[in-house]
Amino acid sequence: MLLRPLLLRLYRLPVRSAHVTPADLDLEAHDVVLTTVDGSRLRGWFLPADGPDDGGAHPAVVVMHGWASAAEDLLPAAPALNRAGLSLLFVDARGHGRSDAAEFMSMPRFAEDLQAAVAWLRERPDVDAARVALVGHSVGAGAALLVASRDPGIAAVVSIASMAHPREMIGRSFRRYHAPQIVVRAVLRTIERTIGHRFDDFAPLHTISLIEAPVLVLHGLDDHTVSTDDAKRLVASGPSATLRLVPGADHRGLDGFLPVLPEVAGHLLDAVSNTATDRDA
Repeated sequence: MLLRPLLLRLYRLPVRSAHVTPADLDLEAHDVVLTTVDGSRLRGWFLPADGPDDGGAHPAVVVMHGWASAAEDLLPAAPALNRAGLSLLFVDARGHGRSDAAEFMSMPRFAEDLQAAVAWLRERPDVDAARVALVGHSVGAGAALLVASRDPGIAAVVSIASMAHPREMIGRSFRRYHAPQIVVRAVLRTIERTIGHRFDDFAPLHTISLIEAPVLVLHGLDDHTVSTDDAKRLVASGPSATLRLVPGADHRGLDGFLPVLPEVAGHLLDAVSNTATDRDA
């Protein structure tokens, strides 16, 4: 009984506000408010596809940050993706950035917020609902894989620094402090009961195996939070997954991944182009 409040305190989300906005990067963006499954408000930025407004429906990408992060942290990726002709929706998950607070968050809850963002995009007349892709970082990457495993309409996924299995990740973090195995097992059971999901059901190692759309798995070689072995295992389980290990990239920041953003844009464009071809065939 005492373990749940202790874990909620341990995993309490930091309060932060936006310090970087699209305007700071000379990006055209619209401030948007979405509603997620429990009625909470999600704040985000919508960036129309770069280029002349031809009145057509463009492919679009939802970009989701990781744990204790925010949409602003991934904004440096926007110029390269936007110039490629992709509309972008950067969204703060509940309890993060400018969105409403939450008692706790989890990968499934990140996925709920990501799915709300996808639904919002698909309602827009300037977005091609059949050409929506996902980019996620860390827990946001795991959430992107979870959404794509349930939604065959997702055209592509870019997973950045995802863990393979949350049980393993949490177990490693507690064993680092020499916690007895009985305590680790109790912690894992309590987390599952609190979030209302079994780890196995939403583990990226499982969900990626259900995704037919192309998945690009990016992982930094300097990532000391999530091992590159996790990325290799994900790709081995994904029927349409490709691995890209990035020298100099770590877990927390996006800077190390900036040199490979043209590859990311190419992956997304190829996927949405193939989706359009399949639809027109």
